[in-house]
Amino acid sequence: MSQPILNEPSAGCGCGAAVKFDGATPAYRRILWSVIAINALAFVALAGGAWLQGSAALGANALDFLADSATYAISLWAIGRSTRIRAGAALLKGASLGLLAAFILGFAIWRAVSGAPPEGAVISGLGLLGFVANGIAALLLVRHRDGDANVRSVWLCTRNDLIESLVVAAAGGLVWITASRWPDLIAGVILALVFLQSAWAIVRQSRDELRQGS
Repeated sequence: MSQPILNEPSAGCGCGAAVKFDGATPAYRRILWSVIAINALAFVALAGGAWLQGSAALGANALDFLADSATYAISLWAIGRSTRIRAGAALLKGASLGLLAAFILGFAIWRAVSGAPPEGAVISGLGLLGFVANGIAALLLVRHRDGDANVRSVWLCTRNDLIESLVVAAAGGLVWITASRWPDLIAGVILALVFLQSAWAIVRQSRDELRQGS
């Protein structure tokens, strides 16, 4: 397991204790601005495809890009603020990720009883487009995958996006092969569960940091 990226010990404290990376560097801020732009552009592309195709998997992917743009902006705002504020921002992101998972799960169930099969080739193509966008974002963020709850939540969201895009692309291929909507719907459920797991991890670390900072 990789070791957390640490800041330098606080000068003059006499304790020599290292703290988790909090993102308070110009380089990390520039990375976040780039990642916000990537997610916003990907949302526009995938939301159009999800709307035209009525795809649960594409809808999940598009909503996650939108949510990431907003949560990364919150992360950017929280950098350099107190531990309590940073942990609180991460807690908010974890809760919103949980709500997003519930929405996606509900949409997948609704599509199961009311929808026709979407176009598999379109889903796969847009899923691969999302994978490229997420791959670029992940390469920018991989050095900062560990840190406080605020920094770690950014990495977890990006990691989810990589998994998500591959699942969406695979679902599109299965829809095309089987001419069935079920692969798309199953993909939506899988993504909802991945989001719930990450939401729990973010909330748990945020609560720990809030207790330590109180």
